[in-house]
Amino acid sequence: MIVVEDLHVYYGNIHAIKGISFEVQTGEITALIGANGAGKSTTIKCICGLLSPREGKILLDGSPIQRMSADQVVRWGVGLVPEGRRVFPVLTVDENLEVGAYGRSDKRGIAQDREKIYEMFPRIKDRRKQYAGSLSGGEQQMLAIARALMSKPQMLLMDEPSLGLAPLLVNQVFEIITQLNKDGMTILLSEQNARSALEIAHHGIVMETGKVRFADTAKALKENPVVQQAYLGVG
Repeated sequence: MIVVEDLHVYYGNIHAIKGISFEVQTGEITALIGANGAGKSTTIKCICGLLSPREGKILLDGSPIQRMSADQVVRWGVGLVPEGRRVFPVLTVDENLEVGAYGRSDKRGIAQDREKIYEMFPRIKDRRKQYAGSLSGGEQQMLAIARALMSKPQMLLMDEPSLGLAPLLVNQVFEIITQLNKDGMTILLSEQNARSALEIAHHGIVMETGKVRFADTAKALKENPVVQQAYLGVG
């Protein structure tokens, strides 16, 4: 679904992404793992249109999207669950979901999808009239995922969805990601929690200082001694 070719990204004079290339296959979970500062979030921001690369291509189903604005990328079927959740704190849960559907005009479909999402996330359904800022961290993460789903994406970009959550909530978030994929969603998952990410992923990409060091099946990466020692706490 996504092909990244020789991507270079700069912050001023800082060369943050240094010619990376990889693919995300339709219907799969691809885990983008690496230490803080490896370039994972920058890569996600480029794909979703929040940053423009200086060089390289990003192809969505064969069409270049690297110069599209973020709202255009959403209309092309790519949803973002941003790092830090970034819900709108002074809007209610209902209103946050409405914002997620801003590019749609099918009112009946929006209403139906909202109810489906509330069935998927009963914890936020119970709080649908509360301000998002009053929710717990786990509830805000669920709302961020739900908001992205309201755009009816073909693919989800998820940037550090487990960040700052208690272990029990981390497990719940990864269960949600697994279920979304079983329902047909293609997912690119950026995670520092390499062990949990590779447990649910089909393929993985290991980034180090703006470069791709390894790209393989999740099973092969879990068995790679370098990955085990550096990211999985083995050896």
